[in-house]
Amino acid sequence: MAAKLRKGDKVIVLAGKDKGKTGEIASVDPKSGKAVVDGVNMAVRHQKQSQNDQGGRTPKAMPIQLSNLAIVDANGKATRVGFRMDGDNKVRFAKTTGDAI
Repeated sequence: MAAKLRKGDKVIVLAGKDKGKTGEIASVDPKSGKAVVDGVNMAVRHQKQSQNDQGGRTPKAMPIQLSNLAIVDANGKATRVGFRMDGDNKVRFAKTTGDAI
């Protein structure tokens, strides 16, 4: 199955503690159905000080379910993703505007 959401896509969070926030997908794990979005679903990780590193508390983006994400169209609104053939190429398009992504 083709991926509806890919690395580099601008998405909006539909549900959860970060509902309404937008960000860019940093990575996608299709096997678990999750993605890491920059600035969303942040958790604090504690790093022990070492000879080369200061250590302390560092924020880290944690994975979020793909079903809780929607791609942002040209108007800045959440949209669903569809597929169509554009000549010989299969392209993704925004259902709200019909524009190719």
